[in-house]
Amino acid sequence: MAFPTQPPPPGRGAVVNPPNRFEPLLIVPDPDCLPEDRPHPRTQFFFDASESILTENDSPDIPYTFGLNPYRGCEHGCAYCFARPYHEYLGWSSGLDFETKIMVKLRAPALLRRELASPRWQPQHIAMSGATDCYQPAERQFRVTRGCLEVCAELRQPISIVTKNALITRDRDLLAPLAALHAAAAYVSVTTLDPDLAGKLEPRASRPAARLRAIRELADAGIPVGVMVAPVLPGLTDHEIPAILDAAAAAGATGAGYIVLRLPYAVKEVFLSWLDTHAPTKKARVVDRIREIRGGKLNVTAWGKRLRGEGIFAEQIRALFETAARRAGLSTERRRLSTAHFRRPGGEQLTLL
Repeated sequence: MAFPTQPPPPGRGAVVNPPNRFEPLLIVPDPDCLPEDRPHPRTQFFFDASESILTENDSPDIPYTFGLNPYRGCEHGCAYCFARPYHEYLGWSSGLDFETKIMVKLRAPALLRRELASPRWQPQHIAMSGATDCYQPAERQFRVTRGCLEVCAELRQPISIVTKNALITRDRDLLAPLAALHAAAAYVSVTTLDPDLAGKLEPRASRPAARLRAIRELADAGIPVGVMVAPVLPGLTDHEIPAILDAAAAAGATGAGYIVLRLPYAVKEVFLSWLDTHAPTKKARVVDRIREIRGGKLNVTAWGKRLRGEGIFAEQIRALFETAARRAGLSTERRRLSTAHFRRPGGEQLTLL
């Protein structure tokens, strides 16, 4: 589907609001509206009344069973974000709606405490930011992530976090005691070291230099920290893999992982429109590379293939990553967290062998 040509909104990753696959109507801006008369999309916050906070998955591609996401939608505005289509279940778009209409789970800490207190909870690792970033800009105001970490610190619940926001360093006081019990780990996502590209691709996330500083501060606090080269954008950022890993290792990272770009559902329209706006001369190469690793398609959903791709070019990315990680001294094994010190509310302690 073709979308009206318009200047990208300042500070936003998406330049379009593609159709919601569940909705019969689509509202588009007037293409004849002058740029100076077109309102800028403002961020809106909504209360999420969910009655549970832990999500369970059984995907063999994902190294955890339970995830925790304090927010739905993400103001970081990353043009490639695979979580964008989740907003369509709310009646909104995967495009600008995803980064301007943020659902805030204000009750998350209380819900987490309730779920961890349940006799049904078998202590195990929980991962934060499996979908949207738990340290997106809204966290400065709402502090939902910190509230959840306070519960984890009290109950000694093992927790891992993936983020591309340096705000994570604010919570070193909670993460460090957990790390001392081998119950916390952090992963900082670095897509590119180019601040100009990052500003267009991930407009409201921390810039690369700030993420590297965050790695250093976390490591200095005794918190195990790794770097996620995620996603690798074939034909656009894949050549940066060695430099990213070297910079992260120099900052104190001890582990590394990577994921290749995924374009599910309307993320295709968002990302391709982003290429038209910000990298038109590279679009053909990027699209060709994506198709090479996705069997001629722009997205593949099959387990075992969706995160890494397949084919010669996917193998080249894998080999480049593994060689660069080995040279930088970074482990590519997922860190295992301990549940040995978990205790339910009320002081009961569980020890798992």
